[in-house]
Amino acid sequence: METIKLKSEFIKLGQAIKAANLVEDGVEAKYAIQDGLVKVNGEVDIRRGRKLYEGDIVTFEGTDIKIVK
Repeated sequence: METIKLKSEFIKLGQAIKAANLVEDGVEAKYAIQDGLVKVNGEVDIRRGRKLYEGDIVTFEGTDIKIVK
């Protein structure tokens, strides 16, 4: 499981999968999220701007990313 350390109170979903190097750019992140390929805490979420907080887990292409403080 990968981790992303928060630099502020939250990180947006698109930024998180980009920060974890699972996509190359914001456009690719946008399409992955819109196509329903990304899960947040086990549920598909199609909102690129979804705010992620400490403890949230994002899943994309078999990789889990945990958001930590």
